Amino acid sequence: MTGFPNSPKLTKGGIVLVDAATGQVQRVITLQYNPDSLTRSLQAKTLGEGQHAQPLRLTGPATETIKLEAEIDATDRLEFPDRNPQTVLHGIQPELAVLESLVHPQSSRLIANNELANSGTLEIAPMESPLPLFVWGTNRIVPVKVTELSITEEAFDTALNPIRAKVSLGFQVLSVDDLGFDHKGGSVFLNYLQAKEELARQARAGALETLGIGGIQ
Repeated sequence: MTGFPNSPKLTKGGIVLVDAATGQVQRVITLQYNPDSLTRSLQAKTLGEGQHAQPLRLTGPATETIKLEAEIDATDRLEFPDRNPQTVLHGIQPELAVLESLVHPQSSRLIANNELANSGTLEIAPMESPLPLFVWGTNRIVPVKVTELSITEEAFDTALNPIRAKVSLGFQVLSVDDLGFDHKGGSVFLNYLQAKEELARQARAGALETLGIGGIQ
């Protein structure tokens, strides 16, 4: 089915995996359908409570978390099996596997580290994964780590391959406090923060009269 010729092109949200050192794009994960809602939570970083508390002094960027629910559905593809042989064989398992790879280290790295441990290596550096960038339009490109991944498989084919699922994703935004200013993700975060500051400058300012007061004493 074709859309109307004058219909605006739909921008989709997703995740871009980049090399943390070079910034080279390694993989683009596009959400099949944009979620109806996006939940964001920001917790300010201050000097805390107590006798010497200074609540107006921010010690760093707020801790921001993002949660969303996405749907993956192979029903349309299964209507045309000749065009979608992979879906016929595996359902939506490849799409789910890509998302699960965000929270699993690669098996080759696990095997390599095990071999190092068996050879007597005393200290093994933790495995570094590609840097995920959560992309939600041009003004929201932000480095994240996946903190939550929950998959509910809702329908299956005759071989028990899932063909429809709901995926809950939770992210923590990584700021310059987490990555540093010299890290690729740190520069991406600063661009994200600066975009917010520019948007804030464009917001219409209110007036004291609207609040029913003439001034602050």
